[in-house]
Parts: sequence; C-alpha cells; structure tokens
Amino acid sequence: MSTMIQTEGITKSFGNLQVLKGVDLIIKSNEIVSIVGQSGAGKTTLLQILGTLDHPDSGLLSINGTDVYALKEREQAAFRNKNIGFIFQFHQLLPEFNALENVMIPALIAKENRGEVEKRAKEILSFLNLSDRILHKPSELSGGEKQRVAVARALINRPAVILADEPSGSLDTKHKEELHKLFFELRDQMGQTFVIVTHDEQLAKDTDRIIYMQDGVIIK
Repeated sequence: MSTMIQTEGITKSFGNLQVLKGVDLIIKSNEIVSIVGQSGAGKTTLLQILGTLDHPDSGLLSINGTDVYALKEREQAAFRNKNIGFIFQFHQLLPEFNALENVMIPALIAKENRGEVEKRAKEILSFLNLSDRILHKPSELSGGEKQRVAVARALINRPAVILADEPSGSLDTKHKEELHKLFFELRDQMGQTFVIVTHDEQLAKDTDRIIYMQDGVIIK
C-alpha cells in the first residue's frame, strides 16, 4: 500500500500550552486508523492539522504526495475541498437545507455542474439507504439519519481521505454499529482512507490499526 498521509515533527501550542510535541505519523492508503487517548492528549488538534483546518507551529504534512503547507491559502482550501472529507460528532448540517442540498454543498463550492452533482448526491444517499429522506430537513431526521447525511456530504467530492472526529459519539448503540459497519463498506467499495478520533473502544478495536496518543505525542 502506498502512503496516503505522512507527518514529521508536527508541533502546536496554544499560548503557553504545547498540545502537540513532535508527531511523526504514516498512514497507508485504504487504511482505517483510529486515534485514541485521554482528553487533552492532542487527538482533535492533530486531526484538524491533518485536515488543514489548523496550521502547525512546525513540521511537515504530506497528503497523497502533496506537501499541503507549501500551498498558498486558496490552493490549500481547494485541495482540502477536493481531497478531504470531514465527519463531525454533531453532524454540522445546515438546518435550512434538506438532506440532498446539504450533501451537494461541497461540490457546488467546487463549482461542479449542478445536474451532475445532484445525480451523484442521490446515488450516494441511495447507497446509504436514505433515498426516501432526501427532501427532509435535518430537524425531520433521526440522529442516525443525520449522521449518514453527514457521511454522504463527506463523500460527495470523492475525497481520498475521510477524517472523523467522534463520529458515533452522539449515537445510540444500534446506530453506532451501523455507522462503524458503513465505514468498512465505504473503504471496500470506494477506496477511502479513514482517520477516526474516538473514545469508542469497540470502534477502535474494529479498525485496522490503533494509534495511541498521550500528552501530545504518539506512544504506540
């Protein structure tokens, strides 16, 4: 397997608090990797840096062979939109838009053809068993449905990498298990690489590899 994500010496401080203390990491393409550790270990900060949502104080980040922090800000935003999908604990769906519109937004931002985007969004929503919910707004969807819409949105630009921050944290046991199973189905069918920050021990055990963080460094 080729290398999808590589970091070298990533550091990050907020004021006097050093949150990341030199993180070296290699994640192969098509891997599903979980990052675990106690609160304050630096997991979410690392995930935000991997997603180019935040910048490290020092260190290198390569995604699919691209040195992303060598890109200008606008190039970086375009790279992020095309290559990285995000799944958050609380969905972050826009309440005024229906499920289909929420899924389409990243592709429309990328100025893709609206008709093609709508077709692709409907295909993804169908794959996620949401065909009968596409015109429903988030307030009309269950927690599990909202999270699947968020997964569909993360997939719309066919990103190489999916970054998930506590994706099952707000779900009940049944919907957690469905979501975890879905990640593996997506990897097998669409070839994505998943990096998942989680406190869920079962999800972590199911992933290909567990990365343990403590006090801003990877311990194993």
